[in-house]
Amino acid sequence: MKYNFDTTIARENTNSTKWDPAIFKKMRGFDGDGILPLWVADMDFRAPEVIIDALKTRVEHGIFGYSSPLEDYYAALSWWQKSRHDWEIKEEWVTITPGIVPALNFMIRALSNEGDQVIIQEPVYSPFRSTVENNNRVVANNPLLLVNGNYEMNYDQLERLASNPLTKMLILCSPHNPMGMVWSSEQLRKMGKICNQNGVIVISDEIHNDLIMSGNKHMTYALLGEEFANNAVICTAPSKTFNIAGLQTSNIIIPNPNIKEKIDLEIEKSSLTEQNLFGIVATTAAYSEEGAEWLDQLLTYLESNADFINQFVKERMPNVRFIKPQATYLAWLDFKETAIYEELDKKILEEAKVLLNNGTMFGLGGEGYMRINFACPRSTLEEALERIATLFE
Repeated sequence: MKYNFDTTIARENTNSTKWDPAIFKKMRGFDGDGILPLWVADMDFRAPEVIIDALKTRVEHGIFGYSSPLEDYYAALSWWQKSRHDWEIKEEWVTITPGIVPALNFMIRALSNEGDQVIIQEPVYSPFRSTVENNNRVVANNPLLLVNGNYEMNYDQLERLASNPLTKMLILCSPHNPMGMVWSSEQLRKMGKICNQNGVIVISDEIHNDLIMSGNKHMTYALLGEEFANNAVICTAPSKTFNIAGLQTSNIIIPNPNIKEKIDLEIEKSSLTEQNLFGIVATTAAYSEEGAEWLDQLLTYLESNADFINQFVKERMPNVRFIKPQATYLAWLDFKETAIYEELDKKILEEAKVLLNNGTMFGLGGEGYMRINFACPRSTLEEALERIATLFE
């Protein structure tokens, strides 16, 4: 089947956090009419037909009671991890949660105490910091280093932070959001050895692991070796891959039974052991050959959008810097050398009427950057970039 990602689908009045003007007004305090949103990380594409058909069939059944996954769910998940990532997992390693961010909260409470430290590497997905602070733990920031246009880990500082007895966890973003980096096995192994030697558990958020651009390869953290897998939790979900975030189903894969037992107990304390019926159905359908076919076509389209941004910025946005991402559908644009740097939000939102994510929300090192979600039809992306380009005329 050939999928058409150029089709524009109206999302207003669909309870869309990303698109509905009424929701925007409640969040930002002024009218959202006319705002073009390329911010929150969901896509403007229909989910693959295999998912839609499975959900239609389940709706026709007409009974939506308490639900739990059957063997076909775990078989689909295992097949996907093996076929896409060369990782053989076991059913008993899997804990299903209503999203990765809720899972981070469970893990922080299960694997640390109030006052303990959790390492994050800013600029990074903002809930990493908020989940740590909201649970009365201390953020130990290990800022990434920008070296010759590429981000690297600061291993010397990481070692100092990890050696602190109060440091219990590191939350890794792999692939990285917002910069779209794919960490190499060498980078991950060097980081992991520091954590292993200091008893720091690695929580690897790999929600973007399926969204890899050509010429790059995602390394599942657990595949570094048994000693790494036994000191780690791997967070996966079909939500970004297949645009089903609203179904709130994530698969947390935990090879170490002692770590898993602690996390499962924390989830039980919150009485969140039931699964979303439609999340079960959608995930089982997504992790299939039909889902893989759709994803392969999606990746081709996303890469062409990234190339379009690259060319547009070179031609129309003087002094804006853009490095094509290796993964995700998120572009990280550097506006620090432009005339609008001091008023990025005001200029882009109020004058160009485009809603992006300001880099400051991702923490230290995000100043002067904007994150653009380019998982949308080309016409939408072009309109947004044209609006922003008027700021430079």
